[in-house]
Amino acid sequence: VSQSRYTREEIKEIVAYASARHITIVPEIEMPGHAVAALAAYPEYSCTGGSFEVGKTWGVLDDVFCPKDETFTFLENILTEVITLFPSEYIHIGGDECPKTRWKACPHCQNRMKSENLKDEHELQSYFIQRIERFVNSKGRKIIGWDEILEGGLAPNAAVMSWRGTEGGIAAAKQKHFVVMTPSSHCYFDHYQGNPKNEPIAFGGYTPVEKVYNFNPTPKNLTSEEANYILGAQANLWT
Repeated sequence: VSQSRYTREEIKEIVAYASARHITIVPEIEMPGHAVAALAAYPEYSCTGGSFEVGKTWGVLDDVFCPKDETFTFLENILTEVITLFPSEYIHIGGDECPKTRWKACPHCQNRMKSENLKDEHELQSYFIQRIERFVNSKGRKIIGWDEILEGGLAPNAAVMSWRGTEGGIAAAKQKHFVVMTPSSHCYFDHYQGNPKNEPIAFGGYTPVEKVYNFNPTPKNLTSEEANYILGAQANLWT
């Protein structure tokens, strides 16, 4: 996951460099949460109208995309450009750590829940992800998202990255959805790998190399058929 800014030509160069080495780059455009950087520039796609400051530290912030039609147009335009630049089968749409605080107090969100017959804000998040999935599928691609996209009902063709342990991945595999296991307990490389006194600043935690090597991404409590839905593991490095 990169937060740098690239030109289209630089993206094409990076994709080609990776492809020549049999590596597929999967872009992640985060939604509905982790969106304050976008909302700082486009506050009209929030519930409150802003103003917002780009986050300078780690954290989960209450201001998220508001699921109104203009927001979907904005995101679909971005995804169209991303899909043009990245030939990957999957497009990552994030879906994690989306507080419902603003949605609960937002008249537009509450009206959307009534009009779509959604019983709570988790189902509103599922509506959001499923609507985006239909768009991405219409472009011949598939979505992958973090395990929170299971909440409120999983989008029909979505793959899941299981980061809050392996439970989300197990649940998705049992529903016949593809899974990448990436639990923070074993796969987060922004944790300390040795004595913090001897290492650069990290997010926290302690994940030594031996623990990572001993991680088996296929849980033993899946049937052989369900195990086929485990694509493998991913190491995360958040910067």
